[in-house]
Amino acid sequence: MAPVIRHLLLAASIGGLIGFAVSAWLHRTAPPLAGYADAVAAAEPSVVNIYSSKAVHAPANPICDVPRYRQLCDAANISRRRLQNSLGSGVIVRSDGYILTNAHVIAGADEILVAFFDGQTASATIIGIDAETDLALIRTAAKDLQPIKVGSSDNARVGDIVLAIGNPFGIGQTVSMGIISAKGRFGLSASPYEDFLQTDAAINPGNSGGALIDGRGRLLGINSLFYSRSGGSQGIGFAVPAALALSVLDEIITEGRVIRGWIGIEIGSVSSGSGALGLAIADVVPGSPAANAGVMRGDIITAINDQPAANPRTATRQIGTTAPGSDIKLSLQRNGQTLEVHATAGERPPPE
Repeated sequence: MAPVIRHLLLAASIGGLIGFAVSAWLHRTAPPLAGYADAVAAAEPSVVNIYSSKAVHAPANPICDVPRYRQLCDAANISRRRLQNSLGSGVIVRSDGYILTNAHVIAGADEILVAFFDGQTASATIIGIDAETDLALIRTAAKDLQPIKVGSSDNARVGDIVLAIGNPFGIGQTVSMGIISAKGRFGLSASPYEDFLQTDAAINPGNSGGALIDGRGRLLGINSLFYSRSGGSQGIGFAVPAALALSVLDEIITEGRVIRGWIGIEIGSVSSGSGALGLAIADVVPGSPAANAGVMRGDIITAINDQPAANPRTATRQIGTTAPGSDIKLSLQRNGQTLEVHATAGERPPPE
């Protein structure tokens, strides 16, 4: 063998041995992959399981629903009330016992039981409900609670990794992973205050009210609902952003409820038929602040407090964020005439 070839083979052999040794050393000293275990460990103690029950009117025997037998059932004292149970999740947001959940999880509940991560249980009472955002605040007397750390739902980006923690189907605390699929989703109900984070992390019945967290275990949203044709998760879930949830929490604690401005108009579609681009007023509630200010059905709103009336949702939210008693200036078009009226905001009635 030529000396040059012998030297090349020797160098290659030494290089291979060095590479193998370095690889073995790195494998031995590298920490094990933890995935998102640290994030889950940080948030898990702050997520609770919620069990609620309420008495509902229902016959013990279906025959008692037949009118001719109803009196016989009543005379026989056959119970027409039964307990209806529901389950969900919640998030500890303050160490003094405040827990955020969904309004639909505890709506009408006569009794609420909270099960904590460490196995203890405690009863809870309803502090306030905001049906417009499907949020509710409950409180328990349990001690030594660990509130969740809060991230920035405003700065979260589409594509960010998120984890959903909750109690799906009542089987116990469960974690699923996905990404933020979209932001600012709305139109899933009649409420103009929807502003959901959409995620493909698995959300199933029982996850409602649980936490949507980022890769560091910080709260980004309160899981609220999911879209499904089968009853199970299909990768389209929705969470109330943490920023909105905490603003609702603060107002419930300070005011006892969420207070929104209202002037009593029903806003229709965008109209440009008269040459003025704006929002057509479909109806005006008699005796409302708008009616008292002279607003009429068929008027076109072009601006609210000098801000362009872009769409019905934005206009409704703009009025809603106005404190009752405050002045709202409406720029209108009526029969080709430009008008400016001032209405004193009232308080938005609760949804029916």
